[in-house]
Amino acid sequence: MIPLPLVTVEDMALTDAPAPPDHPSRSPLAAILPYTSVAVVIAALYVAWTFYSRHEAEVKARQALAQQQADHRQREAQTIFGSGGLSFRTWSADKGVVRPGETAHICYGIVDAKSVRIDPPVQQLKPSYLHCFDVQPKQTTTYTITADDGAGHTASQHLTIQVR
Repeated sequence: MIPLPLVTVEDMALTDAPAPPDHPSRSPLAAILPYTSVAVVIAALYVAWTFYSRHEAEVKARQALAQQQADHRQREAQTIFGSGGLSFRTWSADKGVVRPGETAHICYGIVDAKSVRIDPPVQQLKPSYLHCFDVQPKQTTTYTITADDGAGHTASQHLTIQVR
């Protein structure tokens, strides 16, 4: 065996140890870490703002749709049940021109009426949301329907059926 020289810790410290640097060396990754952290925070804030703004837009769209649906239901209810005023919902004939001896089908609808009459008289009419009757004019005739709400308000509509 070959004897090895005896080396002490003091000898190692004096001989091969590099001098301590004034500033510790930094890796390139450690050098850009503060900048990437800021970029990640900015990106996270942008994503959060995007999701929030989309959520707010969806909430507003749902509220607008709910309001439109409520307005539509209100208009439907007024159409069906009336809006507190005398109004015609329907006044029409299936034919605007008939031959002598032919029959035309007339329909009317009135809301909030207490009485209804037609001139020239064809039949006794009643207040109704939808009521139809037949007429057989001998010559061109203009039919006038008049509704009364019982409180002094009246409404009238005219319809002409030609005979040719």
